[in-house]
Amino acid sequence: MNAESIRVRGLVQGVGFRPTVWRLARACGLVGDVLNDGAGVLIRVQADDRQTIDRFCERLRAECPPLARIESIERTPLAAALETDGFAILASAATAVQTGIVADAATCPDCAAEILDPTNRRYRYPFTNCTHCGPRLSIVRGIPYDRAWTSMAVFPMCPVCAGEYANPADRRFHAQPNACPDCGPRVWLTDAEGRELDPAGFGAVDAIAAASHLLAEGRILAIKGIGGFHLACDAANAAAVAELRRRKRRFGKPFALMARNLETIRAVCRVTDAEAALLESPAAPILLLDMRAPRSGQDGQASRCPYAAAALAPEIAPGQTTLGFMLPYSPLHRLLLADWARPLVMTSGNLSEEPQCIDNLDAAKRLSPLADVSLLHDRAIVNRVDDSVARVMAGAPRLLRRARGYAPSPIRLPPGFADAPPILAFGGELKNTLCLARDGQAILSQHLGDLEDARTAREYEATLALYLELFQHRPRLLAVDLHPDYRSSLLGRDWAARADLPLIGVQHHHAHLASVLADNGWPLEAGPVLGILLDGLGYGDDGTLWGGEFLAADYRDYRRIGHLKPVPLPGGTQAILEPWRSLYAQLERACGWDEMQARYPHLNLVRRLAEKPLGVLRAIMERGLNAPPSSSAGRLFDAVAAALGLGGERVTYEGQAAIELESAASRAMETAGSGYPFATLATPSATVLDAAPLWDALFEDLAQGVASERIAARFHLGFSAAIVDLGLELAARNGLDTVALSGGVFQNRLLLESVADGFGAAGLRVLMQQQVPANDGGLSLGQACVAAARSLPASSRQS
Repeated sequence: MNAESIRVRGLVQGVGFRPTVWRLARACGLVGDVLNDGAGVLIRVQADDRQTIDRFCERLRAECPPLARIESIERTPLAAALETDGFAILASAATAVQTGIVADAATCPDCAAEILDPTNRRYRYPFTNCTHCGPRLSIVRGIPYDRAWTSMAVFPMCPVCAGEYANPADRRFHAQPNACPDCGPRVWLTDAEGRELDPAGFGAVDAIAAASHLLAEGRILAIKGIGGFHLACDAANAAAVAELRRRKRRFGKPFALMARNLETIRAVCRVTDAEAALLESPAAPILLLDMRAPRSGQDGQASRCPYAAAALAPEIAPGQTTLGFMLPYSPLHRLLLADWARPLVMTSGNLSEEPQCIDNLDAAKRLSPLADVSLLHDRAIVNRVDDSVARVMAGAPRLLRRARGYAPSPIRLPPGFADAPPILAFGGELKNTLCLARDGQAILSQHLGDLEDARTAREYEATLALYLELFQHRPRLLAVDLHPDYRSSLLGRDWAARADLPLIGVQHHHAHLASVLADNGWPLEAGPVLGILLDGLGYGDDGTLWGGEFLAADYRDYRRIGHLKPVPLPGGTQAILEPWRSLYAQLERACGWDEMQARYPHLNLVRRLAEKPLGVLRAIMERGLNAPPSSSAGRLFDAVAAALGLGGERVTYEGQAAIELESAASRAMETAGSGYPFATLATPSATVLDAAPLWDALFEDLAQGVASERIAARFHLGFSAAIVDLGLELAARNGLDTVALSGGVFQNRLLLESVADGFGAAGLRVLMQQQVPANDGGLSLGQACVAAARSLPASSRQS
């Protein structure tokens, strides 16, 4: 007789793993038991021969539930035989937490069919779920992941649901949010004053049908979803879209859209097989998709707003050639869109720059001025989880925001990190995430937002406390950004002082580099790479603002071997908000504003710029007062956009000018011709990439009346070529054969693909972010990896 204890680690709780074990054990003729505990799933089995247990383990890997992810199966012989003649599922054991929580998952096909089946007892029930789908992180308060530790604890199951929950052969066996209309949460509709509305008054069968009716009338709806509130309106109703922009104070940033199926999306956008698979995946992110080619109007000219031809409001995504689409990922959303042959706007339920509402009372205060009606429910959202955002670039899906559907799924760290102490990394200031690292894996939080907002900062601290408790994480090492004033860094430094813990400050771009290395499984001992890190700005180790960096680096150390030529930011933060300031600074440093004004006096751009307070800007630049020098690639994009009149006098959202510049360039890349020139300057410490030569060529094109789309494309081509040329030179000089690309500027698909293709054609290996954002949402992972690497002795790093 052979008896074994089998430890399964990974994402194996709340996904129907134990009933799968039960089913397979019975099929293989095994006796024993299975339970959940803090380390994952523990199985005890007994068979006449070892081969039977081998077969069971093989089938367990091959037939694990769709949301499960097995990290390891560890088998240990048992000294004594099991005293049982069957196979049982035991109650969870409360032990030290070492397992993960599964991310919220989109409605599975079986549950989707039930809510549309009039004969099913869950017909039109908006909280239908099973072990293959439904809320997870958004409702959980602790581990083990059992109903008592979720916001469903206040809803006792009716006898029928309890029977499903207790039956190992049912797909709802131990589905913690299991419920039905008789025992679960309810949904209702209220007006702006909070009064409940009777669906019958709208000729509707229920609150969701009434909400759909009101949307069709042009009303704006607040919807309590899985991880937070949305604001919705008819995407084809121009007046409703404009009113939503006015109320939300979101004047330029594109709105996300939700459509009931792929066919509705394909009427507006091109959708590849890979994009379709991502849209229909359990994660169901917002996916940036290319609009279909503009249709010709009556004058034979192509429309500048192709989606307007598909009856969508032109203000959905001003200045864009992409739209952000998602499919309904909850039963509530599916029912709401069931009769809609066109998309709905589905944007976060908040004022711009504030965190998304998650609580009914908070929503009543903050959203009542924004929404005409509210669709509410009484299942508490414990953790705010925003919609994830992704884009397929350079042949693979890449996350731009990691939240619903992905977080907090653990990220397995590359070889070499297993012996590092438990680490807490605090992330950056914008697009913040936090990271817990231990035992060779990292738990990256959902997107938390910009800590400049006081509400977000408070929520950040609450989420930090929750994660530490949820995962019973006791850090012995802390990691923060070097910036002296980031709220996250201040919190980390205060924590280190109070708890007497070691603190490691990690340079911003080194963290980006470590993030992309970890994202690609680059082993700790694999050696240095050429990191090209392009973003808005980050605090450099010399006290200046960096943002266009070429580093020779590994996880532990880095050398700055190249960078963009620093240019002042006149007015500091104002230069970020008003791109024309960066344009003036670039021109002043390149060839002098006075010369450009004399050479091109008739250009509208020159006349517009001359109306600005340039004397004041010149004075603060000369004196170095509130005009810090920065090598920022993001500000270079802003300057070029400003030269083309993109982004407006003052941007209304982060990255607006650069995003509009990419959109313009995308319309002319194939016909742009040659790219604009750049220069390189050798200095004792690094090679400097100088953008000065591009301005003469760009202004000549403006003077010749070249279309702005072609100018934008020529900039992209020139900058990409300059990055590749300098990168190849630096790689050869430093003996490096791998290049790693990260930083928010590499969310620009044209730039990313051009640069990756250039290095790939030259025979270099190219690493790019995939499961972690290239923007500051990936900083905390990089900080944790740098801190871990520096904590390990040299022998461990070289083993």
